[in-house]
Order: sequence, then structure tokens, then C-alpha cells
Amino acid sequence: MSTYKVLDVNDDLPIRTQGEVHSGKVRSVYWLTEQDSIRLIEEKGYNIPKDTPLAIMVISDRISAFDCIWQGEDGLNGVPGKGIALNSVAAHWFNTFDEAGLAGNHIVDIPHPYVWIVRKAQTVKVEAIARQYITGSMWRDYSKGVRTFCGIDLPEGLKAHQKLENVLITPSTKGIITDVPEVPPVDDVNITRQNIENNLQAFNFKSKSDVDLYEKLLTEGFKLISEQLADLDQIFVDTKFEFGYVEEVNGSYSLIYIDEVGTPDSSRIWDGPAYRDGNIVENSKEGFRQLLINNVPDSDVLLNKDRMDEREQLALNYKLPVSVMEQVSNTYVGIASKIIGKDISIPEDPRAEVIAILDKEYGLINK
Repeated sequence: MSTYKVLDVNDDLPIRTQGEVHSGKVRSVYWLTEQDSIRLIEEKGYNIPKDTPLAIMVISDRISAFDCIWQGEDGLNGVPGKGIALNSVAAHWFNTFDEAGLAGNHIVDIPHPYVWIVRKAQTVKVEAIARQYITGSMWRDYSKGVRTFCGIDLPEGLKAHQKLENVLITPSTKGIITDVPEVPPVDDVNITRQNIENNLQAFNFKSKSDVDLYEKLLTEGFKLISEQLADLDQIFVDTKFEFGYVEEVNGSYSLIYIDEVGTPDSSRIWDGPAYRDGNIVENSKEGFRQLLINNVPDSDVLLNKDRMDEREQLALNYKLPVSVMEQVSNTYVGIASKIIGKDISIPEDPRAEVIAILDKEYGLINK
């Protein structure tokens, strides 16, 4: 598998842009020039306002965990097929939500399995998290005696990995919120619905009714994915959604799904047969976290936030065996193939393919 050219670097493509490329742990965003955005909307017939800013979003095969990027031996610095798996799954759920009448999303075109063309959205500053099982950080806190999560009280006597009576909405901040006294100014801190309702502007909501709408879109989207995964004998454990506002052709604003939804990176997915046998088999990034814990020389470095400097150094120096990267690839590609209902084909040179398509079919490559 190491013969594949994984797309581990995705922020240096020769795409004609306006401003800097914005690169995250997994995706890079190339904002197009005003002229190219207008031209593509007209040429391709995208059903959005003609002055909507567009971006090329390129996913990589990099894998992050514990706030670090991890690399493999033999130069395999990504997981073969991971980018395509994530993009395929997210696009599948976005499309499913649209067809079900829940809400639209930010994708306007998919030129290549590694690439989305997206429209600019005004991002809501809430990581919308839903949980159906008590596990992970919630279980760790619960086992230490915590019973209130994001303003929601949990009963006594719950066991690890137990299914909860209702889907819980446990939001956290997206980015640093500085205008809310009861919310610490740090990224990814738990908040309550009351925090959001009392500070609509700080969280970028246009109205209180839109807080109701985001919860509806979160819970109904969660339910829809959960039901479809149950048909595959997979368990949708918890997930993170993100939302934003876009202007429509008629001049109104809509709250839509953005970023990614229902992917093995943004969700926990468990194997159904294993769970019924009392075992947890992860079909998501959580499985990679466990592989890391089992493979690195000192797992406390990964779990102890006070050792972040050591963790970053470990991630720079430690190379995961090719067999581990292949195992992770099988997990991502396997669950994605099940969800979308067809085999995922891994290109041998994704970078060359992406550049060729964006050049010939979209006219976006600098010569």
C-alpha cells in the first residue's frame, strides 16, 4: 500500500487564489478571485447569488489525533484513501439531509473525490455535538462524579458505553468567545443552550428561533444517520456538526450544514455485532487514537495536557509502522464503502489528478 502517493500536503497546489491559503489539520481552503467565482457560477449554473465568494476545499490524507499530525514509516505520511473516504461520506450525508428537507449545505460542486467547491458562509460559533451513548470524555467525567453536562442532568447508575435514553445536545465553543462572562475565552469549551440564547450575537446567531432550528437540524440529522447506520448494523455513537448562514438567490438567509457531517473523523461509529457481544470495535478515528496509545513508548504523553510540548515532539519524531497506517486505511475505506454503498477507488497520484481537473474543466490553475 505504501506505493500509493497519498495527498499529505494539500496547501501548495497552483490554484489561482485571492489571499492566503487557509490550512487546517486535514483540509486546505483556497478562496477564489472574485472574477473566477462569478465566472464559475455563470458557467456551471450554480443556483446561488452571482456575487457569492467561492472556495476550493482540498482534503488531505493526513491523520490528526491528540491535536497533532502523525506520520508513517517509508514516507507514508498519510492514510491511503482517507481523504476520499471522508469527503464521500460527508457528501453522502449532506445530500441525504437535503433530500429529506432538513437543510442545504456549503458544497456547490465536487470536481474530484478530494475536492469540493464551497460557498462562503457566516459561521455559527458553536460546535454542535450530539451523543446517544456515554463514552469517551463524558464517561471519564461521569466516572469522577460529574452529573451535569452543558446544563443537562444525567441520572445516577450509568455504565460505560451505555445507550442514553435521549440524544443529548452538548455544544462547545467554536473558536474563542470573548464577550460572554460565564464562558471562558478558550476554544472548545462546553456551553449551555442558555449561554447561546443569552448571547446570540456573540455566537453569530441571527435569532432565538435559529437556536431552535440548529437543535432541530442536529437532532434530526443525527436520527437520520443513526437509522441508516443501523441498517448496516453499525452504531452512531456521537458526532459533531457545524452550521453557517448563506444568502440565497431570492435574497433571504438560510441556516445550512457546513464543514463535514457523519464522518469517521467527526463521529464515533461502533460495530453492532461486537457491541452486542460486549466489545467496542471503533469504525472511526477513535480506533486510531487507541492504536497510538498502544504503539507509542509512553502513552501518558498523549493523555496528559501538561505534556503538550513532549507530545508535539513525539509527533514530529515518531513514525507509525506502515501496517498501522494500512489498518487505519482499511477502517476508513471500509466504513465509507458501506455508507455510500459502493467500493472506494484510491487514485495512485491524487495530486496530479486534482491539478489536471481544476485546470482543464475549471480553468483555475496558474500557468
